[in-house]
Amino acid sequence: MSAFAKWNLQFIGGQWREGRSQTVYTDQNPYNESTLVQIRLASAEDVDQAYRAAKEAQQEWEAVNAYQKVAVMEKAAELLKERREEIIRILIEENGASHLKANIEADAAMGILKEAATFPLRMQGKIMPSVIPGKENRIYHKPAGVAGIISPFNFPFHLTMRSLAPALAAGNGVVLKPDQQTMISGGLFLGKLFDDAGIPKGLLNVTVCRSAEIGDAFVEHPIPRIISFTGSTPVGRHIGELCGKHLKRVALELGGNNVMLVLKDADIERAAGSAAFGKFLNSGQICMSLNRIIVERPAYEGFVKAFVERASRLKYGDPRDKDVVVGPLINHRQVERIQKLIDQSLAAGAQYALQGKVEGNVFAPTILTHVTNDMPIAQEEIFGPAVGVIVVDSEEEAIRVANDSEYGLSGAVHAGSIEHGVEVAKQIETGMIHVNDQGVNDEPIVAFGGEKASGLGRYGGEWALHEFTTVKWISVQLQPREYPF
Repeated sequence: MSAFAKWNLQFIGGQWREGRSQTVYTDQNPYNESTLVQIRLASAEDVDQAYRAAKEAQQEWEAVNAYQKVAVMEKAAELLKERREEIIRILIEENGASHLKANIEADAAMGILKEAATFPLRMQGKIMPSVIPGKENRIYHKPAGVAGIISPFNFPFHLTMRSLAPALAAGNGVVLKPDQQTMISGGLFLGKLFDDAGIPKGLLNVTVCRSAEIGDAFVEHPIPRIISFTGSTPVGRHIGELCGKHLKRVALELGGNNVMLVLKDADIERAAGSAAFGKFLNSGQICMSLNRIIVERPAYEGFVKAFVERASRLKYGDPRDKDVVVGPLINHRQVERIQKLIDQSLAAGAQYALQGKVEGNVFAPTILTHVTNDMPIAQEEIFGPAVGVIVVDSEEEAIRVANDSEYGLSGAVHAGSIEHGVEVAKQIETGMIHVNDQGVNDEPIVAFGGEKASGLGRYGGEWALHEFTTVKWISVQLQPREYPF
């Protein structure tokens, strides 16, 4: 029996059972396209039952003592430590993750889980004075209720945990809709993990379903008060519209067109090393991956040479090989999409500095030069192992070009002077930016999120606690109040 055969059931109402859809989905290895497991998808009726189960269980969970909640979250962390090798194997086989990326992802998810385990003891209220004599105002921090979480394929385990652990720890019920392509690492594995940790039955539900079949039912259902979505900007816009229509809170972590600025006094080798990691980790399939590298002319030739040298040394291919850095893209549609962006940019005047081979779903590192900011390779989110290098004649031009994008998620500035780098970073319209580093950074206690078309809200630490809670004001009239009539 395959090691993945057990992941063939939905997790709804505390039970592992078949979905009610007529569609059977085949979960595949993106490198060799072998079948891992098949699952009958969930229907709109299944989603409804999942939300109802979450609402009922949430009332029980909210009443649980904070220290008991902490114990459950800590138990989940213990179980994750025990099952670390299992999730790494799943990420390699289902997500096409390299060993390096899978380990980074497991560590990041553990960090979020440990931080979230502190949340039950941080649901602090306070007493405030009142303008009314004899009254006190009490402010209570409460769970929002039920959250609907939609997670992506690229960092499925971590990006699901980033919403799921804070939502549960803050006292909410959850219905999770993972990307089908990573339904195990982004969904079912987590359902099993928290179920074994001892959460109430029905508190967490995992529904593997197809939006084309259930429509907008997952978002529009009347029970969830919060929708957390990580994915593309077009889908995020649609979800935001639906949440606005139904007056639901929404947290959106969307696409990026992230820049790295290499100023003329930057350490070229250091910048090239940052660029290689920030572009090619997980084959560039990260919302924070570098999409454009903007270089001041005095540093341009040296940077391109050093960057190409580093990128050309990266091993690509089968992610089961521990030396492989660049594994497969999630499916062949992504290969074709990226090649189209490259071809269009070449036709517009870009040139190969490094032309990567395409073997199945594996796209080897590719670098374009003579790129201008209006080319497809610069304007579109690449989400793969290709990047354009843009040369500019001044720092002011670099800043202008960097901001000439509808996105604003992450980025980086390399400069000889750290404080000068910070001053430049302040001028880039983005939610996160890193000096003398690259754009792929995510820490459990720091605010994570974007500006403009890159999203709404913030994850991480106290900001995540805020996203999944609400505030209630209760006033207490301690002494009789005199009214004017």
